[in-house]
Amino acid sequence: MEPLTLIYLVYSFLGLYYLFLFTLIYIQNKHCIYEIPEIKKQLSLTMVVPCYNAEKQIGETIENLLRSDYKGLKKVIVVDDCSTDNSYKIAKKFQKKYPKKVKVVQTPKNTGCAAGSKNYGAKFVRTKLIGFTDDDSYPKQGAISKMIGYFGDEKTGGVTSRVLVMNRDTWISKLQAIEYKIIAFTRKLLGFVGGIYVTNGPLSIYRLKAFKEAGGFDESNWTEDIEITWHIVSLGYNIHMAVPAKVYTVVPDRFKAWFKQRLRWNVGGIQTINKYKKSFFKCGMLGLFILPFFVVAWFLAITGLFLLGYRIIRTVYVRYLSTTMSIANETAILNMKDIHLTPSILFFFGVVLFFLGLLYNILALRHSKDEEEKYKKQGFGRLLIYMTFYLTAYPAILIISIYKFFKGKKTWN
Repeated sequence: MEPLTLIYLVYSFLGLYYLFLFTLIYIQNKHCIYEIPEIKKQLSLTMVVPCYNAEKQIGETIENLLRSDYKGLKKVIVVDDCSTDNSYKIAKKFQKKYPKKVKVVQTPKNTGCAAGSKNYGAKFVRTKLIGFTDDDSYPKQGAISKMIGYFGDEKTGGVTSRVLVMNRDTWISKLQAIEYKIIAFTRKLLGFVGGIYVTNGPLSIYRLKAFKEAGGFDESNWTEDIEITWHIVSLGYNIHMAVPAKVYTVVPDRFKAWFKQRLRWNVGGIQTINKYKKSFFKCGMLGLFILPFFVVAWFLAITGLFLLGYRIIRTVYVRYLSTTMSIANETAILNMKDIHLTPSILFFFGVVLFFLGLLYNILALRHSKDEEEKYKKQGFGRLLIYMTFYLTAYPAILIISIYKFFKGKKTWN
């Protein structure tokens, strides 16, 4: 068997395996996707908001948190990371207005990362639970209360939410709206098998004990939310996701900003894999499922790009040689015998993977509809663009990220 054919078969097998795995998980748990545990004990909670140059939205973020229906929310701590705009002054006005509910602090110097300001804010937390939300994210009013019930189990170390896109005015933000819905659906399915690999930045809550045992966020990691999740799981805690707990966030609306964000996500993922590489097939679900899943997913992405690129280059090259020889010999450039209507088995696998992936994404979108009327319609054509063009860019970004990681790039901003 030729090496390329073997790669095709391995790629197809892994792709089909994961699609069938998620299908089986869905079939077994489809009736409890939206279920959340009842709150048996009202645990005290502090929400920490890392803030940097957010004068336009920090006020709304604070007000939004104060409107939460969870009575156990004792304090909102805003951590200004030495902003160069009026973020600190604006936040201070809210502290003056709500002295018992809002506390505003400023880092001694700019930490240069969200993890730094989050850890600084965590020093002032005295409650049983600690939560985090970004300065450009807006949890729905009942989001926090829908997450607390999971902490009735002492083995729960963290609970994350369902993130939806708030701004959908450009083509790149509209495609991200699709992406975030599919990610949320997939993450919930992973939660049924203990495989949640990230507690998102827009809204996640941790048991303070587990947070401290993990040493807080890793300030050297570009994706501190992934790293702390893996760390908490490695300590024997469980991570859950509350689908009804919705939070809206602002995403990049220009290609350059989107590219930089995805580059950061990928490099951070590589850093996390490198940090926990010795946990392969150890440390419970971290080594038995999360790490292998992460690595295989990236293998599929890079291999898929390689196979696509190979087929395109090979087709163009063969057609070029054929055309050149036809012109030189004064023969027909295209004959009917050159048209092959019988597809190969490898092509068949590729088509099957694409359509199964399409069906999976349609299912994910059906389970992630927005309440807002203007966001309910999701064009089928946009989904095809997402699958054929948007996702194709990911492996290329991953390859660039691997290069930057081994090059030793230390900062991302």
